[in-house]
Amino acid sequence: MAQGQSVVTQIEVEEALRKLLAYCRASAWAGYDPYDALNSRVFTILPFLNFRLGRLVLTQALKRSPVNVRRLLLIPKTQNPKAIALFLSAFLKLPKSGAARQESLIQLMIDGLIALRAQNVPYWCWGYSFPWQTRTVLVPAGAPNLVCTSFAASALLDAFEQLQDPRCLNMAASAAEYLLSELYWSEGGSVAGFSYPLPSLRGQTHNANFLAAALLCRVYRHTGEKKFLAPALRAARYSASMQHPDGSWYYGEGTKQRWIDNFHTGYNLCELQSISRYAETTEFDSCIRRGLDFYKAHFFREDGAVKYFHNRTYPIDIHCVAQSIITLLEFRKLDPGNLPLARSVFRWAMNHMWDGRGFFYYRVLRFCTIRTSYMRWSQAWMVLALSTLLNELNTPLQFPRRDDSERPSVSQAPATAI
Repeated sequence: MAQGQSVVTQIEVEEALRKLLAYCRASAWAGYDPYDALNSRVFTILPFLNFRLGRLVLTQALKRSPVNVRRLLLIPKTQNPKAIALFLSAFLKLPKSGAARQESLIQLMIDGLIALRAQNVPYWCWGYSFPWQTRTVLVPAGAPNLVCTSFAASALLDAFEQLQDPRCLNMAASAAEYLLSELYWSEGGSVAGFSYPLPSLRGQTHNANFLAAALLCRVYRHTGEKKFLAPALRAARYSASMQHPDGSWYYGEGTKQRWIDNFHTGYNLCELQSISRYAETTEFDSCIRRGLDFYKAHFFREDGAVKYFHNRTYPIDIHCVAQSIITLLEFRKLDPGNLPLARSVFRWAMNHMWDGRGFFYYRVLRFCTIRTSYMRWSQAWMVLALSTLLNELNTPLQFPRRDDSERPSVSQAPATAI
């Protein structure tokens, strides 16, 4: 790692996070998303475009476009429950300075998750603020799914552990009930998993299995409800068994899921660590060690840039930057080189993906940079990553002095059907 790239001061991280928080707060925690094309009112005006191929084409075109044309396509900025969850987890990580300001933002995010829960469902669960078209099905806006629900419930458990608010534990336990009752499935003796993105789709997606299993283990740890533990470990053992000898995982076992990427690998490693912690088991230790070795060997350039895929440099994606910092710091005790590498990743991102107005760009490509600001995919993840890095550096962060009442609340922000 180039020495000049790894020199990062605490003040730099604090200043970047302060500006990023000011940007997100001024935006009422709402924004665009790489996958929000189907929020376009064009589909209402021109309904003949609203078919599977049309939805797929528009989504991919907007995601890849270096120019953000969402305003022209009448796509509103929305609040996303997953982004709110990431903000909540981030605020809970920050050092205890400006405590009154911090507590008010924590409560704002908890209230946001309450307001954004999926409707007409007996469990506490959450979905994205936009409809999205997979290769086979259309997922409605607000339809609860495993990933949103796992992140929201995990953030609520973070809040419970720090604040001892029983509401947060009750909501997280209800979310675990949703995962177990509606999404868990098993076949034969060893194959098990959790459905994503809809209960009817029994895919074998490894990060989904690990996310759900980690949440169930954590809820078990707090509630003592043993019914959560065995299904969690069965799904985790299945996905752990699908790790390749070199330490990598495919995204999933479907014929069109055979890729290896940065942030899903990071999810796998961090959630396996969480499963080990809350289930009090060491059975995944060798799996974690092999996975971390692969991760560090294949997803980082010498200058601190991170790669999306294990076998090529571009795109360099801000979500991968954030997850890389989080993953490296999660396993800093396993490798003393992790903290310097995390600092190098931060330095590269500030040099190449930071906008002076206070936000991070989406992607760096070989010949151009996509400078679009995405709230969930980019800013919320980087708030969590920088909070994690700042917590590691033990630097206090002074929150802005403006009263929360002078900013739109979560429930006042523009939103789609949720």
